[in-house]
Amino acid sequence: MEFQIFVSPLVLEEAAAGDQMAARRRTRLLRRLPQLGVTDAVTRVAQVLVGRGAIPREAEVDALHVAVAAVHGLDYLLTWNCKHMANATKRVEIEGLCREQGFEPPVICTPEELMED
Repeated sequence: MEFQIFVSPLVLEEAAAGDQMAARRRTRLLRRLPQLGVTDAVTRVAQVLVGRGAIPREAEVDALHVAVAAVHGLDYLLTWNCKHMANATKRVEIEGLCREQGFEPPVICTPEELMED
């Protein structure tokens, strides 16, 4: 199976953090990928995810990641964040709120879950 990979400004910002040398390598690679914007619709969906408690206020950027993927119609959102995003107990609530806002949610999973044998 082939996938097209996208990033958002949020991903670029996170990739720029930490060790400077590693951050430069990460951002150099990620800047080559198509970027999806943080639109008004993205902001509204993220506000609903936080406001309704699907994602805690202190993890608002996680809500933005989910909203970017949902609003832009991505099939998958890959993350290592199993606390607020790739979490079976949160998944149903996140998906329901995305649908309530008129967007099909992405499958939120870790990269390992998406790998084929």
